[in-house]
Amino acid sequence: MKLSTWNVNGLRALLGKGFLGYLQDSQADIVAIQETKANMEISDAVLTGYSAEWCFAERPGYSGTLCLFRQKPLAVTHGLGNAELDREGRLIALEYPGYYFVNVYVPNSQGGLDRWYYRLDWDVALREYVESLHTRKPVIVAGDFNVARDYIDIYPENLRNEQNPPGFLAEERDGFNALLDTGMVDVFRELHPDLEGAYTWWSNRLNKRRENRGWRIDYFLTTSSLLDSVESCTIRSDVFGSDHAPIELIIGL
Repeated sequence: MKLSTWNVNGLRALLGKGFLGYLQDSQADIVAIQETKANMEISDAVLTGYSAEWCFAERPGYSGTLCLFRQKPLAVTHGLGNAELDREGRLIALEYPGYYFVNVYVPNSQGGLDRWYYRLDWDVALREYVESLHTRKPVIVAGDFNVARDYIDIYPENLRNEQNPPGFLAEERDGFNALLDTGMVDVFRELHPDLEGAYTWWSNRLNKRRENRGWRIDYFLTTSSLLDSVESCTIRSDVFGSDHAPIELIIGL
C-alpha cells in the first residue's frame, strides 16, 4: 500500500501547478493533504477512483485538511473532539479494519502568546487522541507537525541566524517527542538515521529551496509494531508547487 502526505499551501492555487499530475503519478492509496485553505469542497481536486473527506476551518481561506482514498473506511472522524481546538480543520482520522490513518496539520506557534498556548494545548490533545486509538489498533499519523525534531533536521545556517526559532523550541520538540513516547516511530528517520539535507519545507525567501536550506517538519509516524511492514519512506523533493514536498510511504498492510 502506498500512502502520501503533502502540505499544499493552498489547494486551489496548486491545481494550476501540477497537483493532479502528482496524484496521477504517485498512484497513492491514501493521500493526506494539509493547508487546503478551502471552505468548500473542490471537485476538480478529486481524481476518478478517489473519494474525499474534507475538514474546513471556520476562518475563510485558512488551514484545512483533506483525505483522498481509494478504499472506503469503516468510519471517519473530524477533529480531536475538543470544540476549542477543532475550529481550524486540522485533523481527519480514517478507520480501517487493521489500522487508523490520521491526517494532521499541527498549529504553528508563531503569532503571539495566544497561538503559543494553543499550540501546546493541541500537542497534548493530539497525544491523548493517538493514545486512545492505540488501545484499539495500530495507528499511522501523517502530516505537517510544524516542528523539526533534531539538529539534523534543519539546515545549520538557520540555527546560526536564530538559535531558538519557532518550530525548534524546546517545548515544541518535547511535545513531539512525547507523541513518539506513546509507541510511535518517526519512519523516515528510523530508515535513514544519519541522512543530512533531508528537508520537507523551504522558506520562499531568497533561493532556499534551490540551495536546499530547509527544515524537516512533515512526517509519517507509525505504531512501532508496523515498522517491520514498511518498505520505504521517501521525501519527494523533486515535486514542486508548494513550499513543502510530499512524503510517500510504502507499507505492507
